[in-house]
Amino acid sequence: MQGSGQTVRRPEQAAPGLLLDLADRITRRRALLLPAAVYLGVRALGVVVLTVFAALHDTDLLSKIAAWDGQWYLKIAASGYELEPTTDAFGHLNPHTRRAFFPGYPFLIRLLAPALGFPAAALVVSLAAGLFAAYGLARLGRLVRGGSRRAGYILVALFAATPMSVVLTMAYTEALFCALAVWTLVAVLERRWEPAGVCCLAAGLVRSTALALVVAVVVATLMALTRREDGGRPLVALALAPAGLFGYLWWTGMRVRPESGFEAQLSTWSDLEWQGWRTRFDGGVSTARFVAEVLTGSDSAMSALTVAVIAGALIGMAVLARRETVLVVYAAGVLVMCLGSSALMHAKPRLLLPAFTLLVPVALALAKRRTNTVLWVCSGVALASAWFGAFALTVWQYAI
Repeated sequence: MQGSGQTVRRPEQAAPGLLLDLADRITRRRALLLPAAVYLGVRALGVVVLTVFAALHDTDLLSKIAAWDGQWYLKIAASGYELEPTTDAFGHLNPHTRRAFFPGYPFLIRLLAPALGFPAAALVVSLAAGLFAAYGLARLGRLVRGGSRRAGYILVALFAATPMSVVLTMAYTEALFCALAVWTLVAVLERRWEPAGVCCLAAGLVRSTALALVVAVVVATLMALTRREDGGRPLVALALAPAGLFGYLWWTGMRVRPESGFEAQLSTWSDLEWQGWRTRFDGGVSTARFVAEVLTGSDSAMSALTVAVIAGALIGMAVLARRETVLVVYAAGVLVMCLGSSALMHAKPRLLLPAFTLLVPVALALAKRRTNTVLWVCSGVALASAWFGAFALTVWQYAI
């Protein structure tokens, strides 16, 4: 039509535009759903294999999902910390044993328990936190040097298939802590200092591994301040990051040793760990002794697998060393805390789960491979992880 000042698009001209718009919508929806689909698919495989093992060994599946530490968290969620003396791992009555477990996870359980009941609420919190972590990992895989959307999806798959990732679908704190940790690291890489500080603060209320995260955030903020980046905003993260962890440690000391000095109160939590579980930092002496004993005479499959995971983590640390500083410092902190502790040796694979940044170089390398190679590798790792978790919960008869 002439003289109207408008151009009329013919149907054959409009069709390509509609197709491009449709393709763009499909791409966006795929990007939105894929991290959840990858994570849930790998974890569903783990649950299926665990169910089969539980049936083969005549084991109650639900009791295993809420076993060991899970029982402590459920009790704290139901009744709090102020209860009669509780029997610790050595059968000793201690009125303060529960305080060795941080309050963040049981607090969330307690919020959902009126609608779901305590065991179901614990599993829902872990599931939601795992999904939250998956989206953080997908973003982390895009943010790192040489990263991509594809690398992010692979990183999600590898995390969901980490050795002992079975605890991500149990009444344990790993899923919640990893979710807060990965979003802290994402915020640091994006130089969003306020969210980084808040997430790190929250992680400090979930487990002691937050010390590694606090150190990583502090190093990153000091580097930013030295370079005079972002004005004074890094100071917000510097102030918030340690508040959760050290606030809980101080509060625990105040409740257990109200008349003691500040330093003694901060060390109270470590004393509870030692009294209840014979766990303390010994510079790696206990871990080295355990590895030597396994390599020279153990016939336990679980022991051999634990040593293999430790070796893999150390190799991963060497490979990660040239990546972004905040990722390296965080992973190194987790390794030092885990391998330098006299904690249960067979719990090491679980305690290393938060060191997910060790998987970043693997994800980046796989992202450059053909799709078939990626699928075969991720499927194989997922099957191995599913077997490892099922074996640990049903064949191995001790705590993990």
